[in-house]
Order: sequence, then structure tokens, then C-alpha cells
Amino acid sequence: MSGIILKNAFVIDPLNNVHGEVMDIPVLDGKIVESAGPNPGVIDLKGRLTLPGGIDSHTHICGTKVNFGRYMSPEDMRAGREKACPNMHAVSGYSVPTVYANTYRYSAMGYTTLLEGAMAPMGARHTHEEFRRMTLQDTMANTLFDGNWSVMEAVHDKDLKKAAAVVAWTISAAKGFGLKLTNPGGTEAWGFGGNVSCIHEKVPHFDVTPAEIIDYMIRANELLKMPHSVHLHCNNLGKPGNYKCTLETMNRTPDLNKNRQTLYLTHVQFHSYGGSSWKDFCSKSDDIAWMVNRKPQLAIDMGQVMFGKTTTMTADGPMEFNLYRLYHNKWSNHDVELETGSGVIPVYYSRKNLVNSIMWAIGLELALQVKNPLQCMLTTDNPNGAPFVKYPKIMALLMSKKYRDSEFARVHPDTEKRVLLHTLDRELDWYEIAVMTRSAQAKALGIVPLGKGHLGVGADADIAVYPIKVNETDPSVEYDKVIKAFSKTDYTIKKGLVVSKEGKCLVNGRNTTLWVKPEVPDEYNIEHDPEFLKKFERYYTVKLSNYPVRESFLHDNYCIKTKPDF
Repeated sequence: MSGIILKNAFVIDPLNNVHGEVMDIPVLDGKIVESAGPNPGVIDLKGRLTLPGGIDSHTHICGTKVNFGRYMSPEDMRAGREKACPNMHAVSGYSVPTVYANTYRYSAMGYTTLLEGAMAPMGARHTHEEFRRMTLQDTMANTLFDGNWSVMEAVHDKDLKKAAAVVAWTISAAKGFGLKLTNPGGTEAWGFGGNVSCIHEKVPHFDVTPAEIIDYMIRANELLKMPHSVHLHCNNLGKPGNYKCTLETMNRTPDLNKNRQTLYLTHVQFHSYGGSSWKDFCSKSDDIAWMVNRKPQLAIDMGQVMFGKTTTMTADGPMEFNLYRLYHNKWSNHDVELETGSGVIPVYYSRKNLVNSIMWAIGLELALQVKNPLQCMLTTDNPNGAPFVKYPKIMALLMSKKYRDSEFARVHPDTEKRVLLHTLDRELDWYEIAVMTRSAQAKALGIVPLGKGHLGVGADADIAVYPIKVNETDPSVEYDKVIKAFSKTDYTIKKGLVVSKEGKCLVNGRNTTLWVKPEVPDEYNIEHDPEFLKKFERYYTVKLSNYPVRESFLHDNYCIKTKPDF
């Protein structure tokens, strides 16, 4: 690639402690460099806001459950239709759009790196096939272990190294990035028509508790030296009073890693509920934020709900059944052999609904009460709380008390009695928004050493240029300008190439899939374990030799090899 210089960029780069400086950014061969070489191209940004490329640390964009959401909701696929044009395929869909729609819309907003939040190992090929078409973002996928039989048996036997060996082999086989637990133990119980009430109830047939699964997986993850921490969807999602279970889970988390959190808790809005039933349902965001503020080993993402139509999808099968009983809408449920499960149901979040109004408030309350933005990432658990295209409105809500108050005036009138949002005066600044959408994610995922999340020399040239001048805009008042600016970049640059300009894709792009291979000693290679092989042969519908995703199946990939402490 020929070099380019981005001149007069107004840069906010939290990982390099740049709070807003006008500077030039030289780019060469896909990297940010000190010199762009002879005769570089020049783009004069004229003081426009320039940030590292956006990173979404928890989204659902590819894989079997996403695809099932597409074909069970043809009405959703009729929304968001756009004709093909040069360098862009025809697209459709709103909450579960086509793969190309996902990559174009994320790029238009300045996002260059995405983490698929939950990938069943058995469905890994499907996920990677769709990753090939996410051409404008680098991709990763967390691998599900919440109902993994071999893991639960190792936990029951108190064999940490065997549990770690199972994780290492499965992540490597699935070409996954991190370790994901969704309602640990609950998805397995759901296979027999049950669930677990919280973290101390035994999982049927395995005689282990969710607390034990979480504890062992945290230690196994650190033993394997994974770049990302355990990624946890807590038990009891969406139930009144579940904040107590969330607090107990947080409180027992050890501090085991000096470079990042020990536990990443996802879509915490859905886990911050008070009350004993829907009649006295209320916010407990203050208790949750208090715990996060006193424990640096924790990181959370918001899971913000926004009003309107969307589709919920999760490996938490029993939760989706509860939603079905509330909404009486079409519903699907899946069981994945010896591993996990899933459920999908379309929903509508209404301002007129008291519960939905409280949920909307809780997500914002969390972000406003967690003191360190490095510990609270901006997400909607796309598409569960809302499609990711709502991110600009969430940014504006966090930056403007006036905007929050105007929106609060439109929700259910009883909401004020059950939440704290109207009492919170904090307004986030541009720097904090940059942290919550870039720096925090890169640090939490452990990909800063790979050149993600910052604009220092040696970083990947993933850059977002927004059509707004920070020194001329008051976000607390001009929130409409914030929404407009964050909705569509002037330039999105991926690996040094301008891939999107003013919302239009300019090139097909070429992404990289990041995956992790823990190199365990040969004696801990689970493929040599007779018990594991016997179980695989007896219960799985595929041969062990056909199970792993071969590296040749990934079009362009980067393997992160770790040296575990066995």
C-alpha cells in the first residue's frame, strides 16, 4: 500500500493519553508509522474528530442462532433493504440483517473490530463462513462452555488441568477467541426441562454448581494465559431480584491478572433487577455499580435497551422460554450436543410498558454510575437490547442530561418511582465515550498488543473520522449533532485503506479472524484421553476427526499462541 497522511486530525486516543490534540497521522502498509514515505497521499481532516476504529466487545452478528433469527422473521428481513451499488451488495434486515448489511453498517459508524459473543463449537464452521463476508471488520468469536459435559465432569473431579485441557482443545478446534459461559449449568438443566435458580444450585446429573463452574473456568482461563478473561452471562438473566445473584457472582471473583480484568460480565443491565415480581420490579443499578467500582478485576458491558422492535437470541434457552411466556410470540429453541443451547424470539420494547421503561433506564444508570469507563463498555448486546445502529443515540444520551430528561418525559409515568436515572447529573465527555467504545474493549479483550484500540506508532491503521468539531460543539445541548456525527463517518480507514466514506463502502475489504491456540503439553492433549474419546464416539453425531475447523477453512487469520502454566 502507498502511504497516506491524515493532516490536522483532532485526535482523542485514551490508551496514549491524548485528550484532544490536532496532529498528523502518517500511515504506511496498514500501520501507523512515524513517516509515510515519499510522496504520500494527503487527506486534510480540518480538525474533525478522529478516533481509533470502534471495537464492539459483545455483539451477535454471525452463526447459527443469528441465521435462525433471520429466517424465522421474514418481516424483519423486509426492513432495511438497500439496492446493490458499486462495491456494495444488496442488503436487507434490521435487527438481524444480512452479513453484508452488518459489515457495511458497522463500517459506516467507524467500527473496525467485532467480537461475536457466543459461538457453539458444533456450529463454528457456520460462524467462520459468515466471518468471511464481514469484510470490513476483523472478527473474533467467544466459544461456549456453559453446558460442556467434559468441563463439568472435570469440575466435579476437581481436576483443574483437565478442565483447562478441554477448554484449550475446544477453543483451538473451533478457532475461537475466548471462553464464554452463558447461564452456566442452566442450559444443561434446560435440556431436561429445568434451570438453576442461582449459583449454588446443583446442575442435574453432574453434581456441580454454577459457582464451581465459574470458579474453575476463571482459573483454567488464567492457567491457559488467554488474552481475554472469562466472558460471563450471569445466571437468572431477566428475573426480578436477580441483582443479588449478580452481586454474589461479582464478589467472589478473584483478582488474578495485572493486565486486564479477571471476569467480563456481559449485558449487565439484564442482571441488575430488583423486586420480587414484575409488580414491584425496580432498578438496582446502584448496588451493581458500587460493586464494580470497588473491584478493578471486574469489567462489564451495558446491554442497553432501546425502544422499538428487535430480536433476542442467546444460549440461555430457559430465559427465552420465559420471554415466550411473557410475549406469546413465535419462539425457537435449540440444544447443542454436550455443549450448550440457544433460543430466539422477536420482541418489541415499548415506552408505554413500565418494565421496558425501567430496563431502558437501568443501562444508562450503570454507565453513569461506574466511575472508570475502562470498566463499563457501551453495548446493546446486539440485537438483544437493540440493534447496534442505535449506538449513536446511546452516546448522546450519556453525554446530555437534557436529552435524557426529554426522553425520560416520554416513558411510562411510574418509571420515576422505580429508577435513579432522573437524579443523575453526570454527562460523559468525548474522551470517556472514546474509552467506552474503543480503549476499554481493546484492553478487556487483550488485543492492545496486536495494535488495536489506539493510534500510536505501530498500531493497526484502523481509524474513524467523524464529521464534527469537538471545540465547536456542546454535546450536552447539541445532542442531535452528536447523533448525526456518530451515525456516519466521513472516513472509516481499515488497515490503512479508506473502506467507507460518508456511509458508502468504497472497497470490498479484507478482514482477519483472530483466534487462540493454547499450546498445552502433549500429556494434557485431551485427544489422548480414552474417556474423552469414548464419550465423543458414543454421544456426538460427528466423528472426532471431522469436528475441528481446519485453519485452511479460514480465509485470512491470525493465531495467538499461548504457553500455559501446566
